[in-house]
Amino acid sequence: MSLDFRNINTLWTSVLAETLSRLGVKVAVVCPGSRSAPLAVAFAQHPQIEAIPILDERSASFFALGIARQSGQPAALICTSGTAGANFYPAVIEAYQSRVPLLILTGDRPPELRDCHAGQTVDQQKLFGSYPNWYHEVATPMLSLPMLAYLRQTVIHAWERSQFPIAGAVHLNLPFRDPLAPLPQAQVQAFAEHVDQNWFFAGVGARIEPPSPEAVDADVIRQNARWSPLPPLASPGILIAGPAQPRSPQRYCEAIAQLSRRLGLPVLAEALSPLRNYAALQPYLISTYDLILRDRPLAAQLAPATVIRVGELPTSKELRAWLEQTQPQQWIVDADSNDGSTYRNLDPLHLRTQHLHLCVEQLAASVEQKLELITVQQHPYLKLWCATEARMRSTLDQAMTCLEPLMEGKAAWLLSQCLPVGTPLFIANSTPIRLMEWFWQPGDRAIQPFFNRGANGIDGTLSTALGIAHRQQSSVLLTGDLALLHDTNGLLLRHHFVGHLTILLLNNNGGGIFETLPIAQFDPPFEDFFATPQHINFAQLCTTYDVEYEFIETWDQLTRRLSRLPAQGMRVLELKSDRKTNARWLKTHLNSWANKTP
Repeated sequence: MSLDFRNINTLWTSVLAETLSRLGVKVAVVCPGSRSAPLAVAFAQHPQIEAIPILDERSASFFALGIARQSGQPAALICTSGTAGANFYPAVIEAYQSRVPLLILTGDRPPELRDCHAGQTVDQQKLFGSYPNWYHEVATPMLSLPMLAYLRQTVIHAWERSQFPIAGAVHLNLPFRDPLAPLPQAQVQAFAEHVDQNWFFAGVGARIEPPSPEAVDADVIRQNARWSPLPPLASPGILIAGPAQPRSPQRYCEAIAQLSRRLGLPVLAEALSPLRNYAALQPYLISTYDLILRDRPLAAQLAPATVIRVGELPTSKELRAWLEQTQPQQWIVDADSNDGSTYRNLDPLHLRTQHLHLCVEQLAASVEQKLELITVQQHPYLKLWCATEARMRSTLDQAMTCLEPLMEGKAAWLLSQCLPVGTPLFIANSTPIRLMEWFWQPGDRAIQPFFNRGANGIDGTLSTALGIAHRQQSSVLLTGDLALLHDTNGLLLRHHFVGHLTILLLNNNGGGIFETLPIAQFDPPFEDFFATPQHINFAQLCTTYDVEYEFIETWDQLTRRLSRLPAQGMRVLELKSDRKTNARWLKTHLNSWANKTP
């Protein structure tokens, strides 16, 4: 691309866009506005960057988050001055909490128009507080080769900080003076002959890649010297695989399988981990732990002395309460920066915990060098877990097979069996997450679970799912009605979205998660202030946005619609159920299945 010498602002922003393009940024999500016009023009005309215009800033920010989460590369997110950037805040928090790279570019008034009641002006300095990896107020555009070099290097640094030492958002605040439109300025056009663009951008894009996760750094393992492999036959232990979105799911699953087999540990695998979708790799996979632990005598018998946990805690309250009660020694494996500057505490239960700051692939490789494989026959504790899992899984699958009414739990169970191989699946927070944990059946379909479990909010659910699905394999969103309604502006993306997203809508007319909480006993105010039913006709809503809609009446109909996904467009499959009936059914059956397990 040639730099745009029409005026100082077009030159400034074309340097910015070209630098990001050479670094590998492929997508820019652009919200409308006047003060950010130079940025919008630069990205819209760049031939190697897909610029996507989105009206609503909150929807735009989560769409960019979804793109970055799927690709592992930062997307650029652009807005004008004033309150526009404040609408990015929830996505910035999620990017920080779940380590997703984002580049936030906010247009702003120049310094002389601040603190004087100029229109559409707010204090944008460190607008997102401590959540970005880095914040910088970029200088006002200047016609100077050294200042253009400053801009280039600042953008390179911002790109690096969005990914290293850990991923997250970076915020650049960019003030612009008039002219905001690409009106010509003679002095800038004359300046073009002083800029050798090949020389100016030479070397941009060359960068050091992060080390491969399989590389075993002996120094790193020595720094974690308090770790020593569990004596497989001396004390009962478990491995917990929490929510994870690794760049290479199969390699990640192979590493956990290696740990499990060498140490003789059952693997309690959250449905938001890829492990349940690569089940053949995991001989000691436990998927029904939430149900198993409801049998209190059996839970006491299965109490572990030691726990290795990979990543975050699973969602299950039963698992959390059991760990708090049994107080095992815990090692948490988390691939933090090894320089000590980004260590985070992943132990909300405050157990006897040591953090191992290395990735699971490194840990598995170190253990492989020291221990022989352990079989079920050699380890009574492991044998008990595996036998209990087999019985509970059989009980659960038989009950789901025979269930005819349209209950939410069976929808999650069916998804695990009928989605095409490798389907990206975004799971909304609250009830859908729990349904996945309880009912998702292990298999080998390599389904790719995605989620926003950093801050666990329902903000931007649809927009994130669309970002994940954009230019990818046909994808699915599992969501409740409130999470979908909270982000209906995401439907405005339909004309710019490339690919397909099926939205499986579990409509129980309200917040089903609250029906399982003690507050449900207090009505009023429960129904109006917690369940918050909205009484929306989703068929009419889809008609308004020109989105395909179908009402699901049978399980066979749902299975047919999910087993072959369209290639283009957006589609809503609505499955309606009664919120209170769902809650009673779950309470009755989850506990009764546990008590039937001998």
